[in-house]
Amino acid sequence: MTSPVGALMSGMLQQFAAGTEYGSIITQEQRRRLVRGLFDAYYADQAGKSVIFDTNRMWSAKLPALVDLFPGAKVIACVRNVAWIMDSLERRYRANPYELTRLFNDDIERNTVYSRVDTLAQRNRLVGYPWAALKEAFYGEHAERLLVVDYDLLVQAPGKVIPLIYQFVGEPEAEHDFSNVQYDAPEFDAPLGVHGLHKVRPEVRLEQRRTILPPDLFEQYSALSFWKNHSASRSNVISALPTPPRPQSPESKEAS
Repeated sequence: MTSPVGALMSGMLQQFAAGTEYGSIITQEQRRRLVRGLFDAYYADQAGKSVIFDTNRMWSAKLPALVDLFPGAKVIACVRNVAWIMDSLERRYRANPYELTRLFNDDIERNTVYSRVDTLAQRNRLVGYPWAALKEAFYGEHAERLLVVDYDLLVQAPGKVIPLIYQFVGEPEAEHDFSNVQYDAPEFDAPLGVHGLHKVRPEVRLEQRRTILPPDLFEQYSALSFWKNHSASRSNVISALPTPPRPQSPESKEAS
């Protein structure tokens, strides 16, 4: 589930952005304190914790601010073939045939599978925005703070992948029951008009299925997995794919 901290931070920044009433009277250090204060206030009841996970797809696009506010900040991103993400969302849409989901603004966007998928792929929409934000972090100056986890590998071998994630965050391993991870958030999904969007099956495993996307659409979005070629990135990658040859540097870290 997405936490509200990212949206609250964006709203605060808009209040004192250049050209606003307060933009000229709030100093850079005051801005920093205000944003840091937002995190401190929201997680005040967790003040005794040494590590806090905040979930938001926007964080990979906000790494410069996160690194400044929290020098030890890291981002974990679970990735999957974009075509299969679109397939999953299309299945949710078709499972609610009598609902005009809020994922789309009008009939033009929701007309056909082509318009629905292309809409979601726009750079400011549900799939396109986090994809673009992750790509920014993947090739950015703080790429070493990023861990990219391949979804297919995670669900096939969670017992091998999860320990690598613990290594990345620098925390001791805990026990996990990968046969009992049920989760659902119907109260969140209902206002969106997409029931079952966050429902998780009890057992972590890979389920094979045939796509319901037309072949050309599936092929188009399958080509967007930029993380498969990480020769130009200093990010950390947990993937079953072979690593292409590349010069190694002290800053390059990768788990396969």
